[in-house]
Amino acid sequence: MTPKRTLCAAVGVLLVGGGMSIAAASMTAATARPPQDQVLSLVNEARESAGCAPLTVDGRLVKSATDHSADMARRGYFSHTTPDGVTFAERVRGAGYPKPGAENLARGHANAEQVVQDWLKSRSHRKNILDCSFRTIGVGVDQGGTYWTQDFGR
Repeated sequence: MTPKRTLCAAVGVLLVGGGMSIAAASMTAATARPPQDQVLSLVNEARESAGCAPLTVDGRLVKSATDHSADMARRGYFSHTTPDGVTFAERVRGAGYPKPGAENLARGHANAEQVVQDWLKSRSHRKNILDCSFRTIGVGVDQGGTYWTQDFGR
């Protein structure tokens, strides 16, 4: 049985819109790398097409995103806010990153290409990806590959 794919409403400052497609050749070449690296490449391709600078990986955002994906999987919830009431911005600051930007969540996607395509089809997620004021990113995927978190920083 195929798991249900779910996108959560994105949180953060939303500034940019417009249409975007991802080349199939780029997606095929990306599959040999870890899914987090694939997400970064695909997101940066979309940003380049929109005239935004590429994002760089920040270890603090990686920790925040990875921990959140693992927590959602372990406790069986899907939200930007934990069952304990901890928000996205609080989690990012708690990981040591001072300027949280936004967060995208997804659930049930089989691979990075699928999740990025769906994020780009969603108005709020797309706006986060194409927000040129964001400079850094951290991507987390739980061990089972079901929960995806993308944290952006300024």
